[in-house]
Amino acid sequence: MNFAVESTILVMALLLITGVFTAKFSSRLGLPSLVFFILVGMLLNRYIYFDNAILTQFIGTLALIVILFEGGFKTKSSHIKKVYKPALSLATLGVIGTTAVIGTAAKYILGLNWPESMLFGAIVGSTDAAAVFAVLGNKNIKTKLTSTLEAESGTNDPMAIFLTVSILELIQEPDTSIPGLIFSFVWEMAAGLILGYLLGKLAVWIINKISLDSSGLYPVLSIALAVFTFGAATLFHASGLLAVYVMALVVGNADLTYRHSILRFNEGFAWMSQIVMFMLLGLLVFPEQLLLISWQGIALSLIAILLARPFGVFLSLMFAKYSVNEKIFISWAGLKGAVPIVIATYPLVAGIENGRLLFNAVFFVVLTSALIQGASISKLASLLKFSGGEKKETAHTLELISIGKTNNEIIEVAIEEDALIAGEEIRCVNLPDNTLITAVVRQDRLITPVGNTVLLPKDSLYILVHKAKREEVKRILKQKREISDNDGGPAPIMEVEKDGSI
Repeated sequence: MNFAVESTILVMALLLITGVFTAKFSSRLGLPSLVFFILVGMLLNRYIYFDNAILTQFIGTLALIVILFEGGFKTKSSHIKKVYKPALSLATLGVIGTTAVIGTAAKYILGLNWPESMLFGAIVGSTDAAAVFAVLGNKNIKTKLTSTLEAESGTNDPMAIFLTVSILELIQEPDTSIPGLIFSFVWEMAAGLILGYLLGKLAVWIINKISLDSSGLYPVLSIALAVFTFGAATLFHASGLLAVYVMALVVGNADLTYRHSILRFNEGFAWMSQIVMFMLLGLLVFPEQLLLISWQGIALSLIAILLARPFGVFLSLMFAKYSVNEKIFISWAGLKGAVPIVIATYPLVAGIENGRLLFNAVFFVVLTSALIQGASISKLASLLKFSGGEKKETAHTLELISIGKTNNEIIEVAIEEDALIAGEEIRCVNLPDNTLITAVVRQDRLITPVGNTVLLPKDSLYILVHKAKREEVKRILKQKREISDNDGGPAPIMEVEKDGSI
């Protein structure tokens, strides 16, 4: 191994270590970690010359697949169902409105022609899933708002990419058919949704049915299936990123074996993807070029934050049941991030005349958005009374990890209010042979189960079960209590001591 290779490996290790410490430092300052990752890349630009837009676009796309999969996997479908209509309106009409306003501003501030100015608007028209998931992830903000923002950021990237690619095509080939572009958009969105759903169902079946030699292979399989979904969708000229997000929603909300292993692996891989992607994007920009457009960049950033984004939000949510304060918060939380910068490499790769100017201006807008909006989201949420402080994560997870093949697994089942077993002792629950309740989690307390432990509503049970008996066990535990007309309701639940005994 020569010195150059060894030095490269050492630099990569130092970058990842720097990224980890940077993430911790950024959370204490209340700034999105992407700001620090980008700044580290810009500092390294002084010592490492890098201008490979094609490689950046490729790595950025792979990173976005991982980030979207991780974000969609953790999103509850019950939350999305309540907000999917306004989220889709934000992802389409909202992006178009934002594009029109910021594109018009770019026409006069950057001195571009109309096609190039609208291209700039399309690039910065969407919010960024990586930035939104990262900033809102540990904030206990009103569920309706976080679900709307996460669903929007997961679905508006395809719209921004479509607009960017379409305008680029019009710039390079002015005779391009407009009806053809409209048909292409409808096809991309519809096919992306359908393929994402079908491949998500297939992924669940594969993960649950396949018997791998090591539990560590299941997370790798899940990421491979996400990348496959993107590739398959693009092969059919569908929206790959939309397909990945829908596929992740399906997989994340399914009854999945080795769920916690997959979740933890995806969290770590998503963080590594963010670190590499943002640092690489920072390397691609030249700070001295940013200084040349400093006042233009500041002007466009303020217009994007204070005018374009609010216009898009209020336009798309005109008939939705959101208060003015909720619309203001959604407007302010529309963070820009990696997606606009990755899309900004498209003009560079296409070689259009003002490609570098567009890239630098987009970079400036993204960095400003992250600094101003990202740092103040929590304060605004508190001011508008949408925040409940830091989000409390479940402290208990339990999973059967095996270095070899096993026919058993640990599943988690939550006891519902009207469950037949609510108020029953464990010894009275008729479970299949060789099935064992290994732990009971009650209000953040871990209870060691014994025969006379009484099960209460909202308890989470961790159960060791044979894979073939999983559905039967869940059916027994989720069976509803029948209430007759003569009953005043379900049988009263006995009071229990803190240790779970009567």
